[in-house]
Amino acid sequence: MGNNQYLIPANSKKSMLILGFFNTMDLIIFSTGCVITFIFLFIFKANDLKQAFIIIAPALIGAFLVLPVPNHHNIRTFIANVYNYFSGRKTFYWRGWCINGKDKR
Repeated sequence: MGNNQYLIPANSKKSMLILGFFNTMDLIIFSTGCVITFIFLFIFKANDLKQAFIIIAPALIGAFLVLPVPNHHNIRTFIANVYNYFSGRKTFYWRGWCINGKDKR
């Protein structure tokens, strides 16, 4: 590499994650869903497919939230970004150095 050009690997942030995949909140969400599902498996008896799906739903929801997606860390951060976008401010007023702080429209 000459001329001060550097190549940064695309996965350079993975070393800061647990197992290269989870952050702390992801592990809490996923493990809580799995523990609740495990408890439900001991408490309830599934007689049909609908009941079985309800019993394993906490683990499925936790796994869905920590599922990785492109350009975001996972589904949970994607949902948070979409919420912040739609609930955030939509009108931006120019406040530059040439206006002197007055709103001229």
